[in-house]
Amino acid sequence: MPRIFLYVIVSITFWPCFSLNFKEYPMPGDLIEIDRPHYQHWALYVGDGYVIHVTPIGENSPPSSAGSMTLLFKKAKVEKDLLDKAAGKDNWRVNNKYDNVLIPFPVEEIIWRAECQVGRIVPYFLLYKNCEHFVTKLRYGEAVSEQSSYKPGSYPFCSRGSYPFCSWGTWLSLI
Repeated sequence: MPRIFLYVIVSITFWPCFSLNFKEYPMPGDLIEIDRPHYQHWALYVGDGYVIHVTPIGENSPPSSAGSMTLLFKKAKVEKDLLDKAAGKDNWRVNNKYDNVLIPFPVEEIIWRAECQVGRIVPYFLLYKNCEHFVTKLRYGEAVSEQSSYKPGSYPFCSRGSYPFCSWGTWLSLI
């Protein structure tokens, strides 16, 4: 009989003595927030230890300077990687922070939508086509990000009625 191990690290701080870290094991369809120096990277957990996320073409990660033009506008590739590889040595957490204001698609649909994007080249623009926009579009049907000033429903091509992914074609035609 197969054994299932649950990855749990407890996060409690007992001031000033010591602290423990708690990390919730992700479920398929969960948004994963990865703490990078100077910014947050986002991925979508699809199960079996894998995530789907966007990565800059020809680089392992965006430059650390938010003022860099290559961070502001470039092309990215949708990749499926092990969560441990995508996060590297950086901390990560499950963060479905928009669940209280947006309704996620059913898990099977989220995974299908994500898997269909693997291998595609997509534009990357820090303000409205960043990695958080990408994964929230997959989970909720709306591209949202607190890393930019744009909010849910502010894009005419990112509504739930645009299913499946008419905005990706729009994004590609803008380059």
